[in-house]
Amino acid sequence: MFGFLKNLGPTEIIILAVILILLFGAKAFKSLAKTAGQSFKEMKNIKKNFTDAVEDGDKKSKE
Repeated sequence: MFGFLKNLGPTEIIILAVILILLFGAKAFKSLAKTAGQSFKEMKNIKKNFTDAVEDGDKKSKE
């Protein structure tokens, strides 16, 4: 879904950050970055929990 982000280099990321700061202000950009980080962390936790549940299900079905 966000595969295009892998193709962004540091220069492009800095340019995007500057544009976002100019459009929305530093406080909004900081808040957006914090929320994005929390969302990413939560998605990683959900993925881990789902993977653990599937593995537990596989172990129980083999017993």
